[in-house]
Amino acid sequence: MARIGKKYIEARKKVDSQKKYSFEEAISLVLDCKYSKFDESVDVAFRLGVDPRHADQMVRGSVILPHGTGKTTRVLVFAKGDKEKEAQEAKADFVGAEDIAEKIQGGWLDFDKVIATPDMMGLVGKLGRILGPRGLMPNPKLGTVTFDVAKTVGEMKAGRIEFRVDKTGIVHCSVGRASFGKEKLQDNLKALLEVVWKLKPSSSKGTYIKGVALSSTMGPGVRIDPVDAVALVK
Repeated sequence: MARIGKKYIEARKKVDSQKKYSFEEAISLVLDCKYSKFDESVDVAFRLGVDPRHADQMVRGSVILPHGTGKTTRVLVFAKGDKEKEAQEAKADFVGAEDIAEKIQGGWLDFDKVIATPDMMGLVGKLGRILGPRGLMPNPKLGTVTFDVAKTVGEMKAGRIEFRVDKTGIVHCSVGRASFGKEKLQDNLKALLEVVWKLKPSSSKGTYIKGVALSSTMGPGVRIDPVDAVALVK
């Protein structure tokens, strides 16, 4: 069993595990509980009232966080001709076609997001077993299969994130860094919450957002009152 550090124990004492905090209280508490020297990521988990085993209850989408993620996003674009040039001018980190596919098949995965023009999907589809399990496969529903290459690269660089509910009905996302401070984290979290709320499946009955928890990379989880969270986007 992993040893729990003294600093974590002290941070944990600040959180009432039985309490569901307000939106603002939770963000302040997470920042107060931060104790590591590096700039920790701040992450949120939404527990949704959906059954992901049913296709019509799959929650999946993307959002551009107002203040970005605080991370450098390496974008790979599969394109040829004019669209290849467009991707390069938009500052994509890697652009190519067969040459890039060959590198990936050889084990190269030094990128964070993948965009492909529709005419490249025949090639990219062959990489499904490699890209799919890592959440890197371009998808039309997420806008990553597109001819609007420059715009999509720009959004990725600006802090666009993608998310999907897992098999247990939970959506996990990073909403920034501890160094962002309370207001920027609140803006990012609200932007994400608004999109998750709009994606509620019509077949989902009862309470949609059942639970919300916020934490930093090393810190304890802080529960947010779902009612308070939903009130922000209604």
